Amino acid sequence: MESSERDSVDDHVARWQRFWEDDPQYAAAVEGALVRMGNIVRTAKRRDVAAFDDAAVTFEDVKTLHLLMVQPYPTEATPAMLAEAADLTRAAMTSRLDRLVDAGLVTREAATSDRRRVLVRPTAAGRQVWERHVYEGMARERELLSALTLDELTRLNELLRKVVRSIER
Repeated sequence: MESSERDSVDDHVARWQRFWEDDPQYAAAVEGALVRMGNIVRTAKRRDVAAFDDAAVTFEDVKTLHLLMVQPYPTEATPAMLAEAADLTRAAMTSRLDRLVDAGLVTREAATSDRRRVLVRPTAAGRQVWERHVYEGMARERELLSALTLDELTRLNELLRKVVRSIER
């Protein structure tokens, strides 16, 4: 990196480094990497939420549709399965599902094998909404990382995978 290619995180790290300069436990490279990763994730989330400004469908609605479409049994799940996948209470998921049913984006039906069990399925309209927002989200993600070449993205993924694998052990 050329010294003129600084970002706001370099200033953050420099402030911390002055404070901890004699402490061998402070690692500027670790601080910089974690702050940059956090900034990237926050920016991605902000852009996702902003994309739903004044939309008839909320970011949470599309996240719920997404969970329904990509969970282990695609296009069919119980409200409890969706609540667990979304890390929400069952009551919160019920509220989300009520909105989606009212909008005609999902159905809730009793399972034929066990009438006590409710199955949530996307409607054709729900699939269209999900697909449109997934493609728009992919475009935002590509734009967010457009400063990197394909080779750089591949290398970044290799490095991040290495970190994730060490965490998962």
